Amino acid sequence: MTAKKPGLLERLFGGGQRPPDPETPPPLPPEEPGPVEPFPPFPPVEVPEPPVEIPQPPVEFPPPPVEVPPAPTGSAAEHALAGPPEATIDYVEEVEAALEEETQAVPAPVPLPDKKQGWLQRLASGLKRSSDQLTGGIAAVFTKKKLDEAMLEELEDLLIQSDFGLEMAANVTDQLRRDRFDRDITAEEVRAVLAAEVQKVLEPVARPLVIESGRKPFVILTVGVNGSGKTTTIGKLSSLLRTQGKKVMLAAGDTFRAAAIEQLQVWGERTGAPVVARPPGSDASGLAFEAVTRARQEGADVLIIDTAGRLQNRDELMSELEKIIRVIKKVDETAPHATLLTLDATTGQNALNQVEIFGKRAGVTGIVMTKLDGTARGGILVAIAQKFGLPVHFIGVGEGVDNIETFAAADFAAAIAGKH
Repeated sequence: MTAKKPGLLERLFGGGQRPPDPETPPPLPPEEPGPVEPFPPFPPVEVPEPPVEIPQPPVEFPPPPVEVPPAPTGSAAEHALAGPPEATIDYVEEVEAALEEETQAVPAPVPLPDKKQGWLQRLASGLKRSSDQLTGGIAAVFTKKKLDEAMLEELEDLLIQSDFGLEMAANVTDQLRRDRFDRDITAEEVRAVLAAEVQKVLEPVARPLVIESGRKPFVILTVGVNGSGKTTTIGKLSSLLRTQGKKVMLAAGDTFRAAAIEQLQVWGERTGAPVVARPPGSDASGLAFEAVTRARQEGADVLIIDTAGRLQNRDELMSELEKIIRVIKKVDETAPHATLLTLDATTGQNALNQVEIFGKRAGVTGIVMTKLDGTARGGILVAIAQKFGLPVHFIGVGEGVDNIETFAAADFAAAIAGKH
């Protein structure tokens, strides 16, 4: 027989002889069972006897009373609605009563501020620069108790510097010299005398612009130098006349500037007034003729014609303005019915020269003073009124559409003298 090949374990552990199995020890002899000792007895458990229940008769509670509302009768029965309490008549009446009480408890609406008071505040604010200069100068001059000649001379210089003019300055100082010389006087009393003298000069020229209903359309021609505020004044005047129920038409007669045409068209949209316009560079007199004709055909109450700004010392430009007036008269020989000169208050004494030349060449019938809020020399209006006596229809103290008002002498005098 061939020898048996070594197994895996023999090859792993060196291929030696397999050790003999350990001998199994002989089994132990079974033990004989001894006597079993009994467990001690458990103590007896006492079980309580259940209580004896005595049966009781059930207690019966009476059901709660149910209130049944009486059935509605008459008209209430006709309008009674079935459904939740929100649909009952009583509930609706309670809600209506509560709403009525709340309505009665609402405070009365606050009245709107008086338009007149609002204008006075804007006027005082617009003339603040002029009034501040005057009141500050007067307070600096009248530091003594008694009025003397030196104080009067300083006051006269102050009024002239504020463009009140020589005549106005002399009137105020003469009044003080006559009534208060060598007597105690305060700066406030001086301002009161100034306000009274200003009002005395302005009262005769403070006249509103009257739109004659018999002349339809009532043609208003606006003239003035460059930058005096003609176009803006036209827009404000259009808005004012529209609030008075007038049918207004505008004519963009400043054909030299495209911006002026566009500006007037914007004002026309804002105020609801149609605008007659032509391309820039068109003949201004031809546009004026077309505007008057169209306003008459469409039944406009008022036609306001804008013109190009021109220096009063340019003869050829003033001649063009005269041509526009002649062409307007071909349609209506009584037109223009009002020629308004817009004056920029910031130009100072030059405004006197403008009034003189425009009055001669264009037949100015009234004045609109603008930009009073941009100067400390608002006294120029007093000097113009005293020299020429032309009606002052409107003054403007801002860019807002409502910053124009019929001129009132007393309000202006009080505002410029710092009495408001």
